[in-house]
Amino acid sequence: MTALLPELPRPGFNFENYHRNEYLNQNGLMKMKATSTGTTIAGCQFKDGVIIGADQRATAGTTIVEKDCEKIHDLAPNMVFGGAGTAADTDKVSKMIKSQLELHRLNSGKEVPVCVAITKITQHLFRYQGHKGCALVLGGVDKFGKKLVQIAPHGSVDPLPFTSMGSGSLAAISVLENGYKEDMEEEEAAALIRDAITAGIENDLASGSSVDLCIIKKGSKKVIRTYYTPPSVGGSAKFPGMKFKPGTTPILESKTIKIEIEDERVQKISEPMDTA
Repeated sequence: MTALLPELPRPGFNFENYHRNEYLNQNGLMKMKATSTGTTIAGCQFKDGVIIGADQRATAGTTIVEKDCEKIHDLAPNMVFGGAGTAADTDKVSKMIKSQLELHRLNSGKEVPVCVAITKITQHLFRYQGHKGCALVLGGVDKFGKKLVQIAPHGSVDPLPFTSMGSGSLAAISVLENGYKEDMEEEEAAALIRDAITAGIENDLASGSSVDLCIIKKGSKKVIRTYYTPPSVGGSAKFPGMKFKPGTTPILESKTIKIEIEDERVQKISEPMDTA
């Protein structure tokens, strides 16, 4: 190949740095370790549209790096997705897809169907075979009706009436399975997603802070930041403000030590201190 006719890069994930990294590891460089992440995102359909919810905590391993993180990403006026996994990957994918959908809208002059976003995202993620940490809950309303799908990092799609993803999804999905009903009213669906995200916050150390919601209906989209904040330590969502009376936990042993001060002197800071 020449400069006038360069070789086209191969599609998919680039493994060119694999041998470089192995060489550096063999010569004393500490091997890089994967850092676990955590999130609770959920979504459900209701009578007039869909609701997407997410917590606000961003983590890097056991470290909380952000307590007011926005995990609901805007794609178009009629659709959003909640992102779990690697924050950088979900942010870049959302910006890329959003720009492509806007070009599609300008070219067609019409509202972009939700299926277009789903196709573009899944085709992109499938190329990377799961190496992009994007676990998504995408929802929207278009001329074909309401749509809610779960998208896995390797590009598979599951259309569902309700779903949850992230490290707190096991707690959240139990609430959704217990409380979901077809054709719910908006207030009832919002309360269900609130309770599902709260369950993730209370049962998953990597999920925390408050609950964000996005309510999408035909012709409208409303994002509510900090829709609900679970009670602080000492209570729970089910038993808010729960406190234990003194004496509930028995005291097995009590010991008091009296400290006697033999010499007490007050010395000004300007004077030299005797350290002998």
